[in-house]
Amino acid sequence: MHLRRLAVADFRSWETAELELEPGVTVLVGPNGVGKTNLVEAAGYLATLGSHRVATDAPLIRRGADRAVVRGLVVHHGRELSVELEITAGKANRARVNRAPVPRPRDVLGILRTVLFAPEDLALVRGDPGERRRFLDDLLVSRYPRYAAVRGDYDRVLRQRSALLKTARNGRADLSTLDVWDGHLARNGSVLLAGRLELVAAIAPLAVEAFADVAPTSDPIDLVYRSSLDGDLPGSAAELEVRLLDALAAVRRQEVERGVCLVGPHRDDLELRLGDGPAKGYASHGESWAIALALRLASYRLLRDDDVEPVLVLDDVFAELDSRRRSALADVALRAEQVLITAAVPEDVPPGLSGVRFAVGGGTVDRLPQEATSAPSV
Repeated sequence: MHLRRLAVADFRSWETAELELEPGVTVLVGPNGVGKTNLVEAAGYLATLGSHRVATDAPLIRRGADRAVVRGLVVHHGRELSVELEITAGKANRARVNRAPVPRPRDVLGILRTVLFAPEDLALVRGDPGERRRFLDDLLVSRYPRYAAVRGDYDRVLRQRSALLKTARNGRADLSTLDVWDGHLARNGSVLLAGRLELVAAIAPLAVEAFADVAPTSDPIDLVYRSSLDGDLPGSAAELEVRLLDALAAVRRQEVERGVCLVGPHRDDLELRLGDGPAKGYASHGESWAIALALRLASYRLLRDDDVEPVLVLDDVFAELDSRRRSALADVALRAEQVLITAAVPEDVPPGLSGVRFAVGGGTVDRLPQEATSAPSV
């Protein structure tokens, strides 16, 4: 799988930009603040309908514009598909595939798959549980796009049930309707939870192996799913639904008193362990980078093993890594079908990853002549 063309209009800092891309390595070079990350962010948005930098779509629209447009031409097994996403402030986004409208933007999920490694990934180790839940859910949707609907339905039910609990705390709600919302939450939550558990079981050994490669002198890592449900968790969604219903009944009084939903996947965490303790607070800066890198390398391998090789996006990360981790990441990149790299200066990119280079700056993105794209000597 690879992107043959990427175009944006009124996306972030770009009024317009278009890149003709090829399989292999593409490097976007330019000073900080000129829009390199905005371009690879657009590629990621085509794949996930989300940004790795912000939680909402509004910041993606260029100031003064009413909407942003991202277009991509994706090649997979010799077949080309064009994808267009229109992001509109205050309105529902729209999507087209091969110029034909699709009912919902999420219908484009799966056409393009990406794995993106960026400085923001340190939050996977050092941030709050929401960062790690998002990591799991984004990867789950990348593997199985049907989970986008499950995730959306769960979030909708959670908002409505939470609103009911808040009014119940003030004595202004009919609690007889809470049983209905309990059923909806347990039904959708059990499917999401079962998907996460299966995903953690699949990715954990890959992450452990990747971390051992990039940080051989550190203690080993482990990934442990921490649920708001007590005890060992069954594997099937049907069994999890029963467990969720029982747990909701057990905490009903506390929920009404506090006005919050205390049980469900939204309360869970992916605990990252380093040796005998949690990585958060114990891992050094270098170890935190290595754990984040291991999670992304494991994600890439997992998607590739599904026989759909994703586009690997490396956003300004080589300058942050030591020589061993740079080498490990470069080895993976060299084997990828397509890699998009951003860097402030050419010297930040390992010599083996020369490929095609674009100069970004002054509101333009220009392909450099082939003789100018050779790797710098180090």
